[in-house]
Amino acid sequence: MSIRRFKKSVLDAWHGVVYVYRHEQNFRIQIVLAIFIVILMLVLRLRKSEMVVILLLVFLVFILELLNSALEKLLDILKPRLQLQVALVKDIMAAMVLIASIGALIIGSLIFLPYIFN
Repeated sequence: MSIRRFKKSVLDAWHGVVYVYRHEQNFRIQIVLAIFIVILMLVLRLRKSEMVVILLLVFLVFILELLNSALEKLLDILKPRLQLQVALVKDIMAAMVLIASIGALIIGSLIFLPYIFN
């Protein structure tokens, strides 16, 4: 693989992140929350293993949101022909991100709360 092709791949991926950032309100909210969580993580001086878990959860939610956005764009192409099915798939994908976010909130609370209350 040439360095030029690698740079182009990274730039294309970055364009995808920027697109989702500009067009998806939930992604922007998730970024703000992630920044807050990372700052809190550093202020409370979590153990490295706890930091790893928190960062994995943050990136999991980001990845699922990006996947959700990509599949929604793809489904928008099909929407005129398959409107009811497309709406259902979009709801299921949104549920995927919601469940991951709730899981991240629960696990994050289990990690953060003892530090906050001590």
